Amino acid sequence: MNDRTRLVPLTLSISAVERDTGLSKDTLRVWERRYGFPAPSRDSLDERAYTMDQVEKLRLIKRLLDAGHRPGRIVPLPYAELLSLNGTQAAAASAADALPGQADLQAYITLIRSHDAPALRTALTRALSRSGVAGFVTQVVGPLNGAVGDAWLRGQMEIFEEHMYTEVVQVVLRQAIASIPEAAPQSSPRVLLTTFPGEPHGLGLLMAEAMFALEGCACMSLGVQTPLWDTVLAAQVHRSDILALSFTGCMNPNQVVDGLAELRQKLPERVHIWAGGSAPVLFRRRVDGVDPLSSLGDVPTGVHRWRRASSAGGFA
Repeated sequence: MNDRTRLVPLTLSISAVERDTGLSKDTLRVWERRYGFPAPSRDSLDERAYTMDQVEKLRLIKRLLDAGHRPGRIVPLPYAELLSLNGTQAAAASAADALPGQADLQAYITLIRSHDAPALRTALTRALSRSGVAGFVTQVVGPLNGAVGDAWLRGQMEIFEEHMYTEVVQVVLRQAIASIPEAAPQSSPRVLLTTFPGEPHGLGLLMAEAMFALEGCACMSLGVQTPLWDTVLAAQVHRSDILALSFTGCMNPNQVVDGLAELRQKLPERVHIWAGGSAPVLFRRRVDGVDPLSSLGDVPTGVHRWRRASSAGGFA
């Protein structure tokens, strides 16, 4: 949940895979029994967990199904053969493309430095189409945020160029979020997203919203720099189950700790507070009643754990 999220291994729940690929849960389960693919592992809550490689193959299978191929013919095939069936254009967009290498990152940086916002938006939109929402957030935007941040720290990028990049990525992320079927109003958990006053960076907030939306959460984002008391009021009005906060390293550590402690005191115990980002203080000085997230990859597991406890009557 930060503007410079580090790359971490990621798995998706069956619900997230359904939303990401357009393949129903029943279809995924039938294929698993009939063809041995997909072959999800089980997470700590004994829920199906699909790797991004499997999700990428499922996206390709869905494209082939839409083109008229039959499941029994294509689902058991190796990925390379599926690419061959899908033609040379699909072969160029292999699973490795979802994980940008140094050359890919440099190509994005070059577009930023050339001040070509439309071309950058087009390139990122194509990456979103290839990678799916989760892959785009964690394997494209995450590493690219780090590359942009490093370039700025080394004096290789101007502030206005970083701002242009941020605006373009926000547009594409909103496009990604809009492509996810909207959760029903009664869906849970209900997640409220914002940042503290003095935390102006909202890119990580959008990345987190995309991950929550993929898990079928009902999301309400207040944007950045919401006063603490207004955050409390919003959590009450929206009957939020989780308050998700994003932090970068720009805030004073004491402000972060004191603000989290104040929120914990003012919010009902049933409202969980999740804090993520690049601020080291989140892990060095933990606040009772606040769950720090080390990466966006923690979101699916956290949501599964919340639902498991909720269904067991653990939350009021």
